[in-house]
Amino acid sequence: MIIAIDGTLASGKGTIARRIAAWYGLPYMDTGRLYRATGVASLHKGAALDDGSAVARIAVSLDLDDFEEDQLRTAEAGQAASKVAALPEVRAALLELQRAFANQPTGAVLDGRDIGTVVCPTADVKLWIDAATDVRAERRHRELSAAGDTITLAELTQQLRERDERDRNRKDAPMKMAADAVLIDTTDLTIDAAVDKARAAVEKALARPE
Repeated sequence: MIIAIDGTLASGKGTIARRIAAWYGLPYMDTGRLYRATGVASLHKGAALDDGSAVARIAVSLDLDDFEEDQLRTAEAGQAASKVAALPEVRAALLELQRAFANQPTGAVLDGRDIGTVVCPTADVKLWIDAATDVRAERRHRELSAAGDTITLAELTQQLRERDERDRNRKDAPMKMAADAVLIDTTDLTIDAAVDKARAAVEKALARPE
């Protein structure tokens, strides 16, 4: 069973994906981590974030064990990830890696922005997780502040809007809800309630006749 969970930043999709993977005993991949690591590595190596060939070479040689999670969760890492994710060469370099992970014998849970539309368009279950922009900005700001980041809420809100715009309008694999995805709006939901809705969607899909 392949479960594709897509959505916007700070909508709760990562937490939902991890819990769904644990519930069903499936391997889990946070595909955004690949792009964050690529962005951070590119910054460290001095590569221009709009140089598709150079960044793609960095992407295919990544060792995710080289990165501390704190490095990948900063606002700077998020911005870099969004920029390199817009490069067709980078998306192509990471596509087969994601598909190979999804196509394990047991299946898998993957979360990102184009899993249900590009990476796994025939996934058994597709979820789209979203929330109001101001709510997502507040959630992300609390997370970054707890980690010691000094970015202001206003700055973060602007960055989030810019990132949404860039991700939705990139030419290659734009962020969008798959036509057959189930929408879960987490604006007014607790994380437990959101997970319950996600699990209900998975169970409904499992109950469908072949």
